Amino acid sequence: MVWVQEARGILGFFCLVLLIRQSGGENDQDFKMCGTWRHGGSTRWLMSNLAQGCGDLNISANVSTLSIIGTIMATNRESAKPIRLPDTLGSDSLFCVYWEPLVDRLQVEVDGQNHTVLKAAGLQERCCTDISQGPNRSVTHMYGIINGSVRTDVISTETRGSYSFYGDEINCKKEFCEKATEETSKVNMIEEAMMRSDIRGSVNSACFQGAVLEMDDSFDGHDVALSTSRSAPLPSLHLPACLKPVGSKAKVVCTYFRNNTIFNKGTWRNQTQNRAQNNFRILEDVVGITVENQIIRDLPEPIKISFRHPALPKNHSRICVSWDTRKEPNEVTWQSEGCKTVLTHEDMTECLCNHLTYFSILVQVEQRDTQCHLEALTFITAIGCAISAISCVILFYSLCKKSKKKSKDQAAPIHRGLVMALFSLSMLFVLTGLLANVGGEPVCRVVGALLHYTLLSSLCWMGVEISHTFWMVYMIFSDPPKPLIWYILGFGVPAIPVGILVAREDIYGLRGIRPSDDVDNPYMMCWMKDNSNAWLAHYLTNVAFLLIVVSTGLAMLFVVLTKIQNRDEWRKRKMAFLSMWGLSCLFGTTWVLGLFEFGSLSCTVTFFFCIINTLQGFFLMLRYYALERMRKRRESLLDGSSSGSTRQHMLQQQDRN
Repeated sequence: MVWVQEARGILGFFCLVLLIRQSGGENDQDFKMCGTWRHGGSTRWLMSNLAQGCGDLNISANVSTLSIIGTIMATNRESAKPIRLPDTLGSDSLFCVYWEPLVDRLQVEVDGQNHTVLKAAGLQERCCTDISQGPNRSVTHMYGIINGSVRTDVISTETRGSYSFYGDEINCKKEFCEKATEETSKVNMIEEAMMRSDIRGSVNSACFQGAVLEMDDSFDGHDVALSTSRSAPLPSLHLPACLKPVGSKAKVVCTYFRNNTIFNKGTWRNQTQNRAQNNFRILEDVVGITVENQIIRDLPEPIKISFRHPALPKNHSRICVSWDTRKEPNEVTWQSEGCKTVLTHEDMTECLCNHLTYFSILVQVEQRDTQCHLEALTFITAIGCAISAISCVILFYSLCKKSKKKSKDQAAPIHRGLVMALFSLSMLFVLTGLLANVGGEPVCRVVGALLHYTLLSSLCWMGVEISHTFWMVYMIFSDPPKPLIWYILGFGVPAIPVGILVAREDIYGLRGIRPSDDVDNPYMMCWMKDNSNAWLAHYLTNVAFLLIVVSTGLAMLFVVLTKIQNRDEWRKRKMAFLSMWGLSCLFGTTWVLGLFEFGSLSCTVTFFFCIINTLQGFFLMLRYYALERMRKRRESLLDGSSSGSTRQHMLQQQDRN
């Protein structure tokens, strides 16, 4: 029972550091008084006489003795016996007095050597703090204290025999919890105080709970289960054996916070997108882990933290995050780097982290990067791509069969190029999900680059189709470029940006698309990653190529309508020209729908986008056979006209005879 009371006293008194540490000292002590002790240079003694209570503190010095007398202790116990100090050759000695009301400890440093006057002990509910200067009128001319100062503030440069201070008694637990929820820079002082105390085992306070363990040579890992009186269990921890520093003992402090108001004031740094986000909240549990005098990172075996929480709606994501107070002590910045999230159950999340700091579960409240009806869209995409792939095979066979007849159709090589590009795009898009789940990141780097290449190649071939159609309609009397030129534009140009991007490791790889109704189970595919560099590459390649194709098609259509509308051939076959041109432009413009996937109609636009663009191969086949039918009908009319003229000429000859 005595041990438990001392433990509660220590943690209840943590408020002292937060209340009176207004400026950071070298050793971060609560009270620090320093000076130069001018003595006789003979035998020296360190004397102390401290009593329980909260009153005066007197620090004095004479020819042989440095004395500390006062009523500041929280518990009734004896101070240290007189300490004989090592002999010195000089007559002046630098000294500092450190008073830590947090752990009821007083230390004195003389000539660089530390001497413990009061060992750390458990404190009570009320404690003595806020040490201030009292009346200091004692002045001597020979021996005493010169250049007395509190922290960095010099009190007097004269030689004084003594300095007086006094303290105030406060409710430590209440003051601590109020301060701990106001300033982020004070949070890690809890662990520091627990490190300085001599307590072991579980500890409790009004706004946090914790545990202090000592890792000795026999430490081979440890499970920490914090006890609580509330109905919901606290997080459980597993500390691996690799946490212990090699060749030395060390304390490890685990703290748990119930009131996480201070932690919800921060921001979340999304590592994948490299931008700060504010649309989140932290669950009610926050756990801190610290090892004495060590900065732990890149553990070969991760620590394991199991958080229990209420079941979350499926449109809320959860991810393990940490806040490193050493990097950003004045602002809470949550990051997911160094932690792996394991969703063990709807009301339990496990974090595997390779470093030590503060950990919690972050929940996104607003889901802006999710996809509605992802399962239905995935099914539609698979069916559409399959139909396009089959259509491309049929069309490619027809084109090859036509070429064997030594047809003079100049558009056949262009049709074949577009067919090959669309077939490759459709097949890769169907297989990308399977390859992502089977091959992982290494395979996805290759497949993602190939998928990007086939997309750019398809856009380039659509531009070639539009350009060739323009050439055949507008530039009738000019010979079109050779097929080699078209193949270089269709297959060679896309290889340039993809070849540049594939050299970077942050462009292609696994990409997760989160469904809006179940954000914790994303659909994985091989594509461009979700980070700032990949998005920049997307806009500079995919969007840029698309805008070039669409703008070029519209410009050529405008030229056709304004320049050839007075031709006789245009008047006779206006519908044929418009039909052919419209089908040619259809390929590029349908991709523009992807730029309008926002607002209340985003889901509707997405469905249209998937249906129309996954059926590109099917539309290409329809276009080809429609044009073939128009060509055969025109040839039939020409043949009929020629036969009619010949028959009429024969009848005229018969009449003459």
